[in-house]
Order: sequence, then structure tokens, then C-alpha cells
Amino acid sequence: MNKLRKPIHISMTIISLIILTLFSACSDKETTVVPEVQLSHNTFTFDAPGGSETLTITSNIPLELTSSNALWCTVIKGKPSGNSTLYTINTSANATYNARECKIIITGSDYSGEVLITQQGKLKPEPPVIDYHFGMGWNLGNQLDAHSNGVANETIWGNQATTQEAFNKIKAVGIESVRIPVTWLGKVGPAPSYTIDATWLNRVAEVVGYAENAGLKAIINIHHDGAESKFWLNITDAATNAMVNTKIKAQLQAMWTQIANKFMDKGNFLVFEAMNEIHDGKWGWGANLTDGGKQYEVLNEWNQVFVDAVRATGGNNADRYLGVPGYVTSPKLTIDHLVLPNDITPNRLMVSVHYYDPHKYALEDLYSEWGHTAAADKKDSYGDEAEVIAMFEKLKTKYIDQGIPVYIGEMGSVHRSTARAEAFRKYYLEYVCKAAKTYGLAPFYWDNGSAGTGKECLGLINHATGEYINNGKEMIDVMVKAMTNQDASYTLDAVYNSAPQ
Repeated sequence: MNKLRKPIHISMTIISLIILTLFSACSDKETTVVPEVQLSHNTFTFDAPGGSETLTITSNIPLELTSSNALWCTVIKGKPSGNSTLYTINTSANATYNARECKIIITGSDYSGEVLITQQGKLKPEPPVIDYHFGMGWNLGNQLDAHSNGVANETIWGNQATTQEAFNKIKAVGIESVRIPVTWLGKVGPAPSYTIDATWLNRVAEVVGYAENAGLKAIINIHHDGAESKFWLNITDAATNAMVNTKIKAQLQAMWTQIANKFMDKGNFLVFEAMNEIHDGKWGWGANLTDGGKQYEVLNEWNQVFVDAVRATGGNNADRYLGVPGYVTSPKLTIDHLVLPNDITPNRLMVSVHYYDPHKYALEDLYSEWGHTAAADKKDSYGDEAEVIAMFEKLKTKYIDQGIPVYIGEMGSVHRSTARAEAFRKYYLEYVCKAAKTYGLAPFYWDNGSAGTGKECLGLINHATGEYINNGKEMIDVMVKAMTNQDASYTLDAVYNSAPQ
């Protein structure tokens, strides 16, 4: 019996050892499995609205997927089929203009990977097309805007009545647009109708007709009625007295309704400009700086009254271009404080500014030279080329780049008595106009018809005959050149390098 049992005991031991060895071998093989993972995609690109895409993963190991940005990009696991699993990647809409990305992180035993998800931003709306071209502009200054003792009078400031002949010659020299300032003082009846004198309104229409006949674009406005808060369009009183402001707005509404009705049938060659240089008499250095913005608010209200009154008349006024000024038409104060009116017709508002910097050079003739080549003792301390560029670039960024046209309703430089001073005058006008062209602005030279030299002598063309005065041909030619020359070598830098030495 003992001899028979011993072999059986040995055999069971051997069998146990064999089973243990096999089990250990299988266990070792499981812990050293090499991951085999295949992705149907390594990247996905979604458009701005978002949506869903599918990712298929084939794997011999369990995997876990997570999104690096669960707010707008998520991943949902589907039901496995064999070694393959389908995942749904969802993205929400991208409300910004910027593209964004997230990563789907894939992890498993001895494995890590990722899938890149990118999403486009929504398309930026194209700026409205600026289809209004002023070209080089010119002012019929000190003409229909002239007045004396509170009554408008075309010839009271020394100019003879303007004519069709003058407008024809203005067109012939390369001017494309004319600004026709109009003062209405003494030509308006009492409240509540504020009826405009028919003879005066008809004369304004006649002069607008001169521009139309000559093929010129034209701007008309309400001009010296707001001069330094001396007359009815008084921002000083309006900013401090609500009843005065209400009355002014009623007159403004009544007058623009009548003006707009008079020109309702005129085409879009004609632009209406709300007002001129509105300020409290301190040219931007007065109470506007200390009243908490009240004067700026009042002017913004007046611009809104203007737009609403014109649009309400219908006809061609429903989509006519309308120019609105900022405070004292200062580029800086306009950028800082003008609030564009609401307009039922999109893309038909223009911004009006003036540019006479430095004014002691441009208007007063206290300095005879300008720019980087000028003698230090013959030029002002500010307003050189770099400042022209800086301001025009700000206007472009604020308005032009947003599809809002900007025109420089007034600019210029007075006639000088020496050849050297005239050379700098010519350079100033060319540089300012070329800079305006470069940055998308339309300049209008202020021609007040004044002959001679020195302060306020800005005449270039006789308003009655169209003949040149004050070296007008040379100055107009260079401004037209700045606005029209398409030669690739004719750049702003080229003008800069041509400055008098």
C-alpha cells in the first residue's frame, strides 16, 4: 500500500507546479500588453455655428476621453462594437470673431494621445461701402453765410454775388465738390412755424443749382446761426436751461424740415450738414471742459433733431447723405464726444471736422513757415507733419474703418507776401491734402474770397468770375494733385521729402 501511494503524491505535486507556472506565465503576459490604438481623425475643424462630428477609436485597451474645454467642446462615448468605439464630439456656437481650440485628451494603460479641435470665429461684417466720393473740395465762404446786424446778406462781406460762370470754372480746375455755407439769420419768422423767407431760400436753391449744372457735389448747412453762442443756436444757454434747449430744438426741427422739403427732389449730389462750428465762444477751451459733458450732450441732441427732421420729409431725403459735426468741429473733441445720431437709413451719415492746425500759422500768419524743414523761430511749436498723421489716423480708426465717411469741411492757409513763405504755404496745403487722401478723408479748402496777404486772406478764386486770386492756381493745382495723382512714387513720404529747404 505504501509503495502505491508515494508515486501519486509526487505526481500531484508536479501537476500543481505546472499549473502554477502556467498561471504565472499568463499573468505576466497580461501586464505587458502593447497598446494598439487607431484614431479615425487626429484633428477636427468646426465652423462658427458649431455642430457634431464622430471620432472612431479602435483599441486593444480600455481608454478614457476628456475635453480640455468642457464649456464649448464636449465628447460623448457611444456603445462599443468589438474593439471599436464611436465618440461624438459636440461644439457650441462661437459668438466671437476669434478662432479657438481645445483638445480631446485620450488616456489608457501605457497610452496617451490627443485630438485637436479648432473652431472658426464668426465672420466680421464687412464695413458699409463708402460710395460717396467728394474728391478735392472748396468752400464758397463769406458768401451766403455772410451777415450784418443779425441779417444774412450775400455781399455784405466783400464778395460779389456768385455766378454759374464761377462754378463752371471751379469744376474746370479740378475741384469736385463745393461746400455752400448758409446763414439764415434775419430770414426766419417767429415761433411756432419759423417760416424761412422764400426769397432767401430760393437764392440758396439757385446757387445749389449752379453746382448741379457744373457737375459738382454740394453741401449746404446752417452756418453762423450758431457762431460763438451769439445768436439763436446758442449752446451756452441750451446747456444750462432746458426750456431754451427745447425752443432751439423746435426751431432747428422746423427749419430743417423746410430746407429738406425745398430740396427733396435733388439727387445725392447734394449733402445736408447739420451745423457749423458750435461752441460757447471759447473755441473748445470753455465751459465744455468743466460742465460734465452737458454741451456735448446738447450738440448730440441737436444732431439727432436734424437727422429726424430730414428723414421725415421723405423723397430723396430718405437716403440722402447727412453730415454731423462734433463740438467746434475739433477732430479731437469729435472723436471723444460725438455720439452719432440714430438713423433709420443705414450707412448714410458722415462726420464733419475742420483742420487749421496750427491756427497761428494757417489762419493768423503769425508764423511764416511750417514743417520739419522750417526755421525754429519762424514756426509754431506744434502741428507739424507727425501731428497731422496722428490725428488723421485717429479719424480713420474711429470712423473710416467703420464705414463712416469723414470730410474736412474747412482747411487752408493764408496768402503770404514772400516767395519763401508761399513755398511753405504750398507745402502745407499739399501735405495736408495728401495725408487726407492717404487716410481716406475729403478736404474742403476754405475760400473766403479775401484778396491780399496775411490774416484771413484765404481767397483763391473770385466768387463772381471764377478767376484766380492770391496765387490761387498754384495752390489749387497742388491740392488737386495731392487728391488725384495715382503715380505709385507719389507718396506721403515723397511729399515730405519735397519740403522747402
